[in-house]
Amino acid sequence: MKQVSIIGFGRFGKTLYRLIKDDFKILLYNKSKIDTKGLNLSKHTFIETNLSNVYKSEAVFFAVPISKFEKVIRDHGKYFTEKNLLIDVLSVKIHPQNVLEKYLKNTNIQALLTHPMFGPDSTKDGFEKHTIILDKFKTDDANYKFWKNYFLNKKIKVIEMSAGQHDKIAANSQGLTHFIGRLLNEYKFQKSDIDSLGAKKLLDIMQQTCNDTWQLFNDLQQYNPYTKQVRVKLGISFDKLYNKLLPKQINPKYITFGIQGGRGSFNEEALFYYIKKSKIQNYRVKYLYTSGNVLSSLHKGEIDRGQFAIHNAVGGVVKESIVAMAKYKFNIVDQFSIKIAHALMIRKDANLKEINSIMSHPQVFAQCGQTLLRKYPDLKQLSGSGDLIDHAMVAKYLSQKKLSKNIATIGSKILAQIYNLRVVEDNLQDAKENYTSFLQISRL
Repeated sequence: MKQVSIIGFGRFGKTLYRLIKDDFKILLYNKSKIDTKGLNLSKHTFIETNLSNVYKSEAVFFAVPISKFEKVIRDHGKYFTEKNLLIDVLSVKIHPQNVLEKYLKNTNIQALLTHPMFGPDSTKDGFEKHTIILDKFKTDDANYKFWKNYFLNKKIKVIEMSAGQHDKIAANSQGLTHFIGRLLNEYKFQKSDIDSLGAKKLLDIMQQTCNDTWQLFNDLQQYNPYTKQVRVKLGISFDKLYNKLLPKQINPKYITFGIQGGRGSFNEEALFYYIKKSKIQNYRVKYLYTSGNVLSSLHKGEIDRGQFAIHNAVGGVVKESIVAMAKYKFNIVDQFSIKIAHALMIRKDANLKEINSIMSHPQVFAQCGQTLLRKYPDLKQLSGSGDLIDHAMVAKYLSQKKLSKNIATIGSKILAQIYNLRVVEDNLQDAKENYTSFLQISRL
């Protein structure tokens, strides 16, 4: 009876043990203590704590996490002998191949690459008709023939292929399946009373893949060189399919624009400039106040085009827009700039002496900082949250008396006409040539 060692006794180590326990004298080795409760150990099974004894076996299986494999091979290398056949059972193959080539260089130690395409869940009723992948790698003919025939005699289907072939195929099968299973779990996909057969199969995929550890999932994605390409392709396919479900144009009679600002904002001024420049006749405008709202609405198919400010000659990048852009994919239709002038406005029933603060967009303060410091040093500078970050919305709230009359705002002086405010002073921007750049965007 051959002596076989199993290093690593997690979920798959226990599965491997069930397969071979009646046919060999077995030494079990695990970094942490092995709990034998419910294992039904054979009389030829022994728990070993001395690594030098572990490597007295003719075959040594490594049922360790993919990410730990190199460390185990490196640390155990001093115990290897030419009598050993090292057998990996990892779910990726190029990685163990590279590791073993690195540490077995200039030795006659044999190594066999395998991937048992089964696990604890799929073998509850036995191992027959399951599959194992073999790559002869550094195994002599006698050892290779022995193990190939052993698995065949267990009624396991043997497929012979190279490590590279395996990883390329596995990325598009196992890697993709595990990713979709985890995706469904993240989505919180749940059983219902009206599940179709397809829904039940999706639940099975989710439950089966999520029974494995997160470490296994992460290692499958990180140590197979082809899985990254699969994830990228899946993302592109998702975006393509998602966008196919959205209308090319919400209303065929006109273009629906969504802009960062409100009525009377610089964004509206910029939109009218763009419409005139592009000779667009039929359009509608949705005032969305923030860059995040614009990009979200575009993504959902609620607008045809989006627009927001991205940069000012004095204030620099518009942080709000940069943060929002990082969350979405979109197509840039055009980039253009307009000259901007800032006016200080208050309610008509307010007295300038009573004003204690100015509320506007952070970018406005960046463009008028030096001027405000010189002319209105005692006024506190405030920026609202949500839609109130937009100075046009601030003007609207002031006119509706939703904000204290002790608050002023800064923006386009056209807001004073729209919302019945009084202009205290115009042209408060620090630079005479104060240009802001805007993006016109569409869905991919």
